[in-house]
Amino acid sequence: MLLIVGALVVMGSVVGGYLMEGGKLLVLNQPSEFIIIGGASIGALLIGTPPSILKELVRQCKDLFGAPEGKKEYVDLLSMLYQIFKLAQQGGIMGLESHFEAPDKSAILSKFPRFLARRAALDFLSDSVKVMIVGGISPHDLETLMDEDLEVQHHYAARPAVTLNKVADALPGLGIVAAVLGVVLTMASIDGPPSEIGEKVGAALVGTFLGILLCYGFTGPLASHLELRAGECTHYELCIKAGLVAIYKGLPPAIAIEFARRVLPDELRPSFDETEKFCKTPKPEAVAAAAAAAA
Repeated sequence: MLLIVGALVVMGSVVGGYLMEGGKLLVLNQPSEFIIIGGASIGALLIGTPPSILKELVRQCKDLFGAPEGKKEYVDLLSMLYQIFKLAQQGGIMGLESHFEAPDKSAILSKFPRFLARRAALDFLSDSVKVMIVGGISPHDLETLMDEDLEVQHHYAARPAVTLNKVADALPGLGIVAAVLGVVLTMASIDGPPSEIGEKVGAALVGTFLGILLCYGFTGPLASHLELRAGECTHYELCIKAGLVAIYKGLPPAIAIEFARRVLPDELRPSFDETEKFCKTPKPEAVAAAAAAAA
């Protein structure tokens, strides 16, 4: 919602100020300039970006129009982790093997469809638990291994923002290209009436205006938003990592959950009482599954 509001504020401010100065909107209607700048920027994006990053860029841009993560997602995550940790405490780490061989069929994990939909987080948790099951690794080394995994994920998630930022940097230059082409056309009509020459010069300057506006008013801020959103997504995996390391060290499930909770920022972190309430009174199906698996 704020994305749309911000775009409207930018357009309203620029166009409103232009009209207050006595400008005419029809002068800004230069389709050729839009084609030159827009087409060249899209072409440059296609030339310099692999298909996998293009797909991720489209996906992340779509996600910007969805609701951001809130406490509810993390309450569900902590509740699920608590059930897994309780099962590990009662039946040992080996008791988790069946749940992560087929997560969709797990009596515990299947009760948390929002988590299963996050394939990166699911793979991160599954791979880390499988390493714990194999054994032979210290808690410190397990933490290092997960840190390396998270670093790779963060680097991949940040690439669309880096790519879009490069497009933003190129837009003023493409605006100059459009302006130069307009000047070329103006020089071809240099012997025409002053009104015609002025119209062509004005059209050329619109190209420069569009390039700068698209860079600093839209594409640059959008790239910054993608970068910040990619950084926020790492909180989910950091929460999982903190809990797994704590339980692998032999700490009780309630303490391991507290380690997981404390890595979250204030706006996403459930309170201690909220966490205790949802962990101690989880979904009945998950409780039954944990008890059956432990037996």
